[in-house]
Amino acid sequence: MTQHSTDALRRAARQIFTKAVEAADPALAVRKALGQSPFPTPGPSGKSYVVSIGKAAPAMMREALQHIDGPRQALIVTHPENQETVEGATLLHGAHPVPNQNSLAAGQAVKELLSQAGAEDQVIALISGGGSALMALPADGISIEDKGKVSALLLGAGIDITQMNLVRQQLSQLKGGGMLAVASPAPVTAYILSDVIGDDLRAIASGPTVAPIGTRKDARAICEEAGVWSDLPTSVQAHLAQSDSADDLPQTAQNHLIGSNGHSLRAAEVEAQGIGAVQIVSDMLTGDVQDAANTLLDAAEAAPAGTLSVLLAGGETTVQLTGTGRGGRNQELALHVATGAAARGLQGDWVFLSGGTDGRDGPTDAAGGIVDADSLHRMRTAGANPAALLLNNDSYAALAASDDLLMTGATGTNVADIQCFLIAKP
Repeated sequence: MTQHSTDALRRAARQIFTKAVEAADPALAVRKALGQSPFPTPGPSGKSYVVSIGKAAPAMMREALQHIDGPRQALIVTHPENQETVEGATLLHGAHPVPNQNSLAAGQAVKELLSQAGAEDQVIALISGGGSALMALPADGISIEDKGKVSALLLGAGIDITQMNLVRQQLSQLKGGGMLAVASPAPVTAYILSDVIGDDLRAIASGPTVAPIGTRKDARAICEEAGVWSDLPTSVQAHLAQSDSADDLPQTAQNHLIGSNGHSLRAAEVEAQGIGAVQIVSDMLTGDVQDAANTLLDAAEAAPAGTLSVLLAGGETTVQLTGTGRGGRNQELALHVATGAAARGLQGDWVFLSGGTDGRDGPTDAAGGIVDADSLHRMRTAGANPAALLLNNDSYAALAASDDLLMTGATGTNVADIQCFLIAKP
């Protein structure tokens, strides 16, 4: 393999990923949605209460305020890396992926604002990924520290986002339709940018404007199956051990899905058509990162010779934490692909990229990883042991050693992950 061919493939992979992120532009998504479903108008004596929650919250709010006339109050809850302000809106920062006191303050502020809304008012919710941790208002008797511990345990157990958010809903005053109860009797209209594969509105930001995914009994079963029940705080165990309530939500929101991973994957496909022969390997790449790596490597081995193949996937994998290292699902997937390709003796010039569209992978400053056939050699030359680092869930250190971290900075959007595998076989 020549260095020139590797550099060209790396540039192409980044180009495809960039187009996927651009397709999830939150302001554009809001603008397009309002062309089909405009904001509702408050009554003669009412006003608009606008709450924007998630990693794309500032951009969604900025666009939304251009389309709202009359009296209004606006509140943004987003992640600390996003410092952009929006004129006419209060900006708060929560924590992600594990909630903290700032997340609690944000949840309290949302509840206080929406509790003021009356029947003549309109509540507009702008929701994007990350909202589960950024806005946290635990159920009575549960502290924010206890809720944070639950999030950390579930993340470490490698359960999928829908199961995780089912549990979060049962521990929250605002999730699983809780925002509807707080805002009642004011009607609620939500515009939702999905970071959940399959676009289940109940799972996006833990569904503050939709019915819950499941029950306390379901949450208990998930925690028991994941092997974390005995490690849960006693307050959480006591809450989930209570009988399920039969109370129905006081109202139903008008929910509009305005962007998703599927939209970004299609944009990546269009961009890739000008680069090579395109194949969508999976539009729901989920489950353990090791299994996902094998799926992608199987497709790479099956790619035809004599042409450049562009293998694309979109989804959200999970990581089983057994070590003490640092990384994220995209970084670990990239490292699994690098080690798996070497073990299989994958032939040809190739590059693999896996990145989070929000620009942040796990509790790191990287969006993911981009590896090639020489990555393991560069790691070892730098004194790193790829296998040992992978075993310790320390993919960040491994990719940093080979200069293979995908660094984009915060993108202002979030529609899960995109994978791109370019391979040119002789």
